[in-house]
Amino acid sequence: MSLTENSNAAPEIASLAVLAGHQIIPQANIGDEAQSALTTSSTSSLNAPARYRPDLLRSGFTADGPTQVGNPIELSVIGPSGAIGSSTAVRVGGGLGDADPEAASNTLSQTAPGRAMGRSEQDQSTAEDQAVANAHRRKSLLHFAALCGCLFVNGWNDGTAGPMLPRIQEHYHIGFAIVSLIFVSNAAGYLSGALVNLFLTDKFGFGKVLYMGSLCQIVAYAMLAPAGPYPLMCLAFFIIGFTLAIQAAQATGYVASLKKDSNAKMGILHGSYGLGALLSPLVATEFSKSAKFWSFHFIISAGLYVVNTAVLWTVFRGRRQEDIMKEEGETTSDAEAVSSNKFRQMISNKDVHFLSFWALIYVGIEVTMGGWSVTYILEQRNGSSNSGYISSGFFGGLMLGRVLLLWLNKKIGERRVVFIYCLLVIGLEVTVWRIPSLIENAIAVSLVGLLLGPMFPILINHSTTILPRWLLTACAGYIAAAGQAGSAVLPFITGLLASKFGITTLPPFIVSMMSTLVVLWAVIPRARYVPT
Repeated sequence: MSLTENSNAAPEIASLAVLAGHQIIPQANIGDEAQSALTTSSTSSLNAPARYRPDLLRSGFTADGPTQVGNPIELSVIGPSGAIGSSTAVRVGGGLGDADPEAASNTLSQTAPGRAMGRSEQDQSTAEDQAVANAHRRKSLLHFAALCGCLFVNGWNDGTAGPMLPRIQEHYHIGFAIVSLIFVSNAAGYLSGALVNLFLTDKFGFGKVLYMGSLCQIVAYAMLAPAGPYPLMCLAFFIIGFTLAIQAAQATGYVASLKKDSNAKMGILHGSYGLGALLSPLVATEFSKSAKFWSFHFIISAGLYVVNTAVLWTVFRGRRQEDIMKEEGETTSDAEAVSSNKFRQMISNKDVHFLSFWALIYVGIEVTMGGWSVTYILEQRNGSSNSGYISSGFFGGLMLGRVLLLWLNKKIGERRVVFIYCLLVIGLEVTVWRIPSLIENAIAVSLVGLLLGPMFPILINHSTTILPRWLLTACAGYIAAAGQAGSAVLPFITGLLASKFGITTLPPFIVSMMSTLVVLWAVIPRARYVPT
């Protein structure tokens, strides 16, 4: 239809009529104004099939042929200022309403496929994006599971020492000071691994360093299995410390550099360490009861590392970290990809040293509790050969704390909750020191493990808020390696104290180290903006 409008009609009517597919023609003047209005309407978004010419409209013709004009209809019009006018609607053939049904059908048939094609392309794009996201998720889970397996066997190694120490002393006829040399060898290996980790990573890449470290572990356990000379055992513990430092640094640094769920993954990663440390004493305790076959426990350890080596090569294929991260949709900053003197930048950052020293003491406390607590219970609480299970209770609490207390850490705040955990651990360790009850001491040791568990993942997470992003992987590895060094240094100091003053020095030594942790945590800076 076409509308013929009075001169005082509202300008908005023209727009509304155009949207409805009508032509607005003023009655008073069919001339330039009509031609302008018709020209404007002919370019409307509706793009009606009939094209009108003002000179042919009066005679009932359009540019496409003759039209049929019907009776006029009077319509009310309200202008913008409230004035009321009138307009006349004239039915004109050739408009969109009276168009040939076949032509209208052709028009719709030309428009519908375009819209359908657009929807199809959009759906296809969405499906492709979803497929890519699913592929990234599968790769991410696969990589993370391999790293958890790596930390699991690391925990298995650290959980072995506690039940084995009394048997090693008996087999080689040595005291506390000499048996502590295995911790000295271990510490030397850890420190060496921490220093060369960055160089090895830049030269060989993430995947190859992990793989070679796991191979060296197999060699070390093969040296321990025959229960050869004591110096050979110390050499094997040096190799174990060296490779454990590298593997812990690589796995921790990788997860710390992730941008998706890194906090939760860090807790689960180190929870897998606790799981290995939980299961290892259960097996080691049974082997330690045999004076002849006690060292065969290391054959099981070697077998676990054979599996770990195969998994690491299958999953990572010796590739560099940036290539592996791309597979799971993670991106690395340009600064991380550029080769630079990261070691000098890392060493010159004082926050790295605060974090590393905190990690050294923390991990040292962790391994000292898991290792020397068995000897303490045997000598001070008259425990039996089953006292080795106390070490499993400690590491079991460690594993549960890293997983079950995630919600509490988030609710209270990670910085504040560390102070609370430290004070609670000090109180529990005082009960072990002062209350001569085997059952109470065993429960307290397990609760200490539960409270110590979340601290190291919190430390690594906190480091991401105060260290530069391009140094994060290197720094996280350095911190983890320093912590592994602490797992040898503090047990060695405990052995020296025990050889001079007796094993009763264990609880007060733990209390003093926990107090040091509280002071260090207060010195470490709060979260702040760091450049990326």
